[in-house]
Amino acid sequence: MASALVQIRVDDKLKSEVSAIYDRLGLDLSTAVRIFFKRTVAEQGIPFSMRLDFDSKRDCAGKKIPRDVMLAMTAMSDSAEENGVSELTLDEINAEIRAVREGK
Repeated sequence: MASALVQIRVDDKLKSEVSAIYDRLGLDLSTAVRIFFKRTVAEQGIPFSMRLDFDSKRDCAGKKIPRDVMLAMTAMSDSAEENGVSELTLDEINAEIRAVREGK
């Protein structure tokens, strides 16, 4: 199979941070990118399945998210998927809420 060279530019800090995470996962940067590409094809979208433990999670402001909050969010996400509502748009969610409030 022929291979293609893919080059990207990222700032040094980002490369260091992501390389440290991949190193903890036992991966080098090239292997991690190949995995990302393959998972993207398999998922037909952006995959985010390889993660470190919940304790390393941070919100968009960099504040650590408590483990119990992450577990609750994961449980809600799993429940939404099990009940077939994980792909609802915000408008559809609001319509569902209105219908319940109106007793329909």
